[in-house]
Amino acid sequence: MTWSEMQPLLRDACLDTLFMVWWSTVYTVLGGLPLGILLYLTDRGGLLRNVVVNKAVGAVVNIGRSVPFIILIVWLIPFTRLVINTSIGPSAAVVALTIGAIPFFARLVETSLREVDHGLIEAVQAMGGGTWTVIFKVLLPQALASLVAGLTTTVIALIGYSAMAGAVGGGGLGQVAINYGYQRQEHGLMNITIVLLVVIVTIVQLAGDLTVRRLARRTGRQTAPVGVRRLWSANRKPGQLKTEVGEAAPEAG
Repeated sequence: MTWSEMQPLLRDACLDTLFMVWWSTVYTVLGGLPLGILLYLTDRGGLLRNVVVNKAVGAVVNIGRSVPFIILIVWLIPFTRLVINTSIGPSAAVVALTIGAIPFFARLVETSLREVDHGLIEAVQAMGGGTWTVIFKVLLPQALASLVAGLTTTVIALIGYSAMAGAVGGGGLGQVAINYGYQRQEHGLMNITIVLLVVIVTIVQLAGDLTVRRLARRTGRQTAPVGVRRLWSANRKPGQLKTEVGEAAPEAG
């Protein structure tokens, strides 16, 4: 196979891979982030402690993580056909990719939230903050760098999953590698496919690492989360600042 014949094939395959990874990442975040937060909140010591819910959701997540993706995508063929009326192509692969990645990302979210200092949560509760305030003003901002690192890992896993999806007609670089590189013994095309996958993974990893470092530096410079400082300011009495200043003046003298 000549390079002029490979070019359109590789271009379309790259676009299909990016399509699958992008949309499955979006749906994974939409499904995995709330699921991970629920796992954290309903665990022991959580704000919404509920052993039954935590064990039930945890069991579903563990089952989802236990099934190898190549088996999962085949098992989901009837469901995929029911949802989008087809079981082949990039759009069909997005369904299986999302279902396979949500449990994985949910556990990463739960682990990231566990790293947040519990003292900040107690401080917000002491100032009258409810569960939603804790989630959006403390948990998510403080765990953002770790969440991005987890998302980077998830995206790279999805790239690998998308290559496996090519074995069952999902399209993308995986299908090109199997149909042409393996079945037709086009070793040159196989090598190019591998290089492209390595390049995509490297770009994602570098972008994720850069984002994590910037977020970590920004979080480290703050003595308290912005949301906590705003909540503290809102809960202060109008004359409290003057009182504090008046009390501090004699001490300074």
